[in-house]
Amino acid sequence: MSRRRRSTILAVCFLLIAVLVWLDHSHVGRNQQRQHKSEEQARAYDFEKYHKKTFTVVNVVDGDTIDINIPDSKYGHTRIRLWGVDTPETKKPESPVMYFGPEATEFTCELALGKQVKVFLENHRTRGNYGRLLAYVQLPDGRFLNEVLLLEGFAYADLRFSHSFSHKYQQLEAVARSQNKGLWEKVKREQLPKWRQRMSPNLLTK
Repeated sequence: MSRRRRSTILAVCFLLIAVLVWLDHSHVGRNQQRQHKSEEQARAYDFEKYHKKTFTVVNVVDGDTIDINIPDSKYGHTRIRLWGVDTPETKKPESPVMYFGPEATEFTCELALGKQVKVFLENHRTRGNYGRLLAYVQLPDGRFLNEVLLLEGFAYADLRFSHSFSHKYQQLEAVARSQNKGLWEKVKREQLPKWRQRMSPNLLTK
């Protein structure tokens, strides 16, 4: 095979590779654009359906998770995961009931079950794990359930996800800790959520 023919074949091969790479990138780019547009549409839909609207709490799953009386997709209700707080688990599969979990659930029941609440969403994200709506929930007396749980010592400020009130929620938790409210009166470090033990290595170590 002549040198010129080899050069021609190599050039064609390189050109084919370049075209294939471009097509692949173009396909990925289009998919990303479609996915981004789909997510934007889903957030816009959630805002129209839920934001600043009032609903009735029909079920309390645990301290930080409630159901409201409006259908969501194939479900007859909408499940809300409270933004920025994490209460001790009571219903997590293959996980034992955590310290102060039942108390947190009972507290949320007392405050919210059967009550009319107003739902507020974040612009950057409206859905969390398992498709649950992420929201701040305003109680009939004007207080926010998320904040009351923190201030009374029934929840941890969730440091894993950024939201508009991250700093405020950490301050509310700090107030509850300083006053030994709720779970902070007797909780031990090994009873903290695993994520909190990792992210706050010095908490409760003294």
